[in-house]
This record gives sequence, C-alpha cells and structure tokens, in this order.
Amino acid sequence: MKDNEIISLFELRDEHAIEALSDKYHPYCYKIAWNLLTNKEDSEECLNDTWFSVWSLIPPKKPSVLSHFCGRITRNLSIDRLWGLVKYADRRPDLHMADVLGEMDHLSVTYTIEDQLAEKELLEIINDFLGKMNAEDRDIFVRRYWFFDSVAAIAKRHAVSVGSVKMNLYRSRKKLLKVLKKEGKHL
Repeated sequence: MKDNEIISLFELRDEHAIEALSDKYHPYCYKIAWNLLTNKEDSEECLNDTWFSVWSLIPPKKPSVLSHFCGRITRNLSIDRLWGLVKYADRRPDLHMADVLGEMDHLSVTYTIEDQLAEKELLEIINDFLGKMNAEDRDIFVRRYWFFDSVAAIAKRHAVSVGSVKMNLYRSRKKLLKVLKKEGKHL
C-alpha cells in the first residue's frame, strides 16, 4: 500500500491504517528501536507506542514522508525508553549507546543548539551539511547518529577498519561543530 493511501486511512480514522502502517514500516522502525534498546520486548513496545502516536497525530498532521515521520517517532520514543532503562542496573543499555551519546555530548556542551537556533533552521543547516558530504561519509554519519549502529557494524558495512570509522566520525563531528559555530554567529 502506498504512503498516501495509508495516510488517507488515518484521516478517515480507519483502524486498518495501523495494520497497513505496521505491515509496511515494522522492519524499518524495529531496526531503529533495536539499535537503541537491544531488547526485543522493549523494541516491540516502542513500535506499539509509535503506531499509537501516529494514530494520535494524523490528523491533524499530514507527513510528507511517512517513513521519516514514523522513524523519528520511533527514535524519540526509544531514546526516552533508553534513559528510563538506565535507572535500573540490571537493564543497562548496550555500551555502544553510551559511546554514541558521549560523542554527541561534545556538540551540545560546546554549542547549545536550543538556545541559538530554531528547530527548522537547525534542520536546514544539518541537511545542508549532510548534502555536502560524500555518500560514504554521509552513510557512516547517519548510520551512527540516526540509526545508532555500532562502530563495528558500520565498519563491516563499509569494509573498513573500526579505527577508520572512528576517525571518519570524529572528523565529521568536528566539521559539523565548525558549521554550527559559523551559522550560530550569523543567526
């Protein structure tokens, strides 16, 4: 079923919309949740919360790209759940997640985005930054910071060493920080 047909079902409040959405985007959204939570039950619960959130948001919203809309909701719900899990010692998340959050921490400490940029402007800056990257660097960056893939998984995907991926990510973060600082001065 096409995205616009699924959105139409949501707008009509047809309960088959959730089934169609799940059929089409379950693997995509599950991968996002799994990469964050590494737990089947927690990942499935996040997907159920995602489908409910989409039901609650459409209408009034009408997403232009349904996969991104669902992916973003899943990602945000998974991150919220991850922080909740950190409170319990017996359910600590995978160590690669601590690494990812630590890597991005430098950007948020050095450059408080919320104070300096509106979300729309920030998205435009990041999209422009990603658009200027070569395909491999962009894939490495997005796999790490959107899908939360481990460095080892990214290295395997690109047939390079773990050290190469780490250096690539370091350089990309450094470039992004430079862009954010430059853009922040002109806003």
